[in-house]
Amino acid sequence: MASLKDLRNRIASVKATQKITKAMQMVAAAKLRRAQEAAEAARPYSERMGVVLANITQAIGDDAPALMTGTGKDDVHLLVVCTAERGLCGGFNAQIARAARDHVRSLQADGKTVKIICVGKKGFDILRRDFAKLIIERIDLREVKQIGFTNADAIAKKVIQLFNKGEFDVCTLFYSQFKSVISQIPTAQQLIPAAAPAAEGESASEGAVYEYEPEPGEILSDLIPRNISVQIFRALLENAAGEMGAKMSAMDNATRNAGDMINRLSITYNRQRQAQITKELIEIISGAEAL
Repeated sequence: MASLKDLRNRIASVKATQKITKAMQMVAAAKLRRAQEAAEAARPYSERMGVVLANITQAIGDDAPALMTGTGKDDVHLLVVCTAERGLCGGFNAQIARAARDHVRSLQADGKTVKIICVGKKGFDILRRDFAKLIIERIDLREVKQIGFTNADAIAKKVIQLFNKGEFDVCTLFYSQFKSVISQIPTAQQLIPAAAPAAEGESASEGAVYEYEPEPGEILSDLIPRNISVQIFRALLENAAGEMGAKMSAMDNATRNAGDMINRLSITYNRQRQAQITKELIEIISGAEAL
């Protein structure tokens, strides 16, 4: 049984930890609002970009650029897995890595070749346990205080450069879509060949007739790389909001658990102290009676 001193030290240690988790919860809550607003603001733009691509693709027909139509094969797959740079956010990173891992195994079962680009330290740490040989690059964003479009554009340029070199046929982006503080949904989105669905309730074949200046092919050659950057940027913003939401929830649970542990340790400490005092009183009384 632990001594009274050990119990006092343990209670003090848990209280110190509780202060840290409470502070981290408050910081995450403050960052969450800004991250959530940024993620929600990026959604309409990225979705509308899909509608524009769908209209232009319909106008151009079979002459669309390779980034839209692909190579005609699906033998080599590139996975861009976006996770957080830091932990202490519950199962946020593990859920994204699990979705990517399941996709890799499914592709390998079909005889496909898989390559992985990890954006974020935590995803890299998880995936390298099983797929270290498949990881071709790790992109570190730990020094970036606030995610900007330039960060996403740099990643998109690397992906497009690999495609132009013939390094892969299909590219899929993995991230976590932010729903609420307690709900983040791991999502897989195909980037290349660029999927350009129409927005909900709006069809690319309906509505006004558009005239394009310059030619649709020239527009697509510039618009598709930008769309890839936009989709990666949205994924990074969704991840930032999801990370803060998951961290806020995890730190709240940790703070509550620390409080419960302090209560249990305090009860044990008081009982043991009472037993020790009672024992000393009995010894004193017994000694006095013996005299």
